Amino acid sequence: MASSSEKVPVFLLKTKSTPTDAYEDIFSTPRDSFNFESAFVPVLQHKFEDDGMQQFAKLLQERQISNSSDSAYGGLIFTSQRAVEAFAKLVEEGKGHDKWPHLQGIPIYSVGPATTRALKAIPQTPPLQIFGEHTGNGDALAQFILDHYGEWYRERPTKPPLLFLVGEQRRDIIPKTLMDKNLPDGRRIQVTETVVYGTGVMESFAGDFAEVLQETADRKSRWVVVFSPTGCDSMLKGLGMLDDETGKVVKRPQEQPKTYIATIGPTTRNYLKRTFDFEPEVCSEKPSPEGVWQGITEFMKGLT
Repeated sequence: MASSSEKVPVFLLKTKSTPTDAYEDIFSTPRDSFNFESAFVPVLQHKFEDDGMQQFAKLLQERQISNSSDSAYGGLIFTSQRAVEAFAKLVEEGKGHDKWPHLQGIPIYSVGPATTRALKAIPQTPPLQIFGEHTGNGDALAQFILDHYGEWYRERPTKPPLLFLVGEQRRDIIPKTLMDKNLPDGRRIQVTETVVYGTGVMESFAGDFAEVLQETADRKSRWVVVFSPTGCDSMLKGLGMLDDETGKVVKRPQEQPKTYIATIGPTTRNYLKRTFDFEPEVCSEKPSPEGVWQGITEFMKGLT
């Protein structure tokens, strides 16, 4: 464990949330003899995609996402806070319309607590009906939707399609699961993916990451928390771990300080294993600040 006099740096490869960030909160408060200090190193930059935003806005304006039998869609799926931000932007722009955004009576599916918090922050009367917070990943959410959505529209022999708001880079597990041809016709759900934002690696990331590594070069240990597959190669290059010829991770020397890697969940861990032959020290069991903190501290207890 870390002594109270020596803080262990934790580099969070994400943009700091406003007005407060729960990761900063949990890693800046000494607890159970652990004493961390956090630093944000943004790795992703996002931009809204005009075509997808216009398509989504048109559906909302024409009330084509509802529980009416003649609507195009009967529900929405969100698996990222950026998609929620796109939704929130359209809601704000459309203020003034009666009952805008006309989503009363439909289920909105959210993959975890962070996405759900972002959705609940969008003021609505009555509130949006949000489900799936407990699932934590796309695989579990898809299985939950099959049962929940099926029950929601149980009187319809063919379930209305779902609209899935996504980024340019995403996994396809949810559409594949819901549209599986092996499912009975009455259980299968059509899914339309609409890209509302794009994601790339920030040009400044390599320099920013090198700077925080240099600043903590005198520490005994430090952690890097990875939230997305995007930027993993830049992170590994920054740590001097990638072989230029193979693109795989080379066996790490016993460097000082010891740098440990934690991932927010299995998607990023599996990407690191599959793409770079690298197994991170920690994969959070829950995609939350508490889950990451618990994973890191449990690992550190095992070192003593």
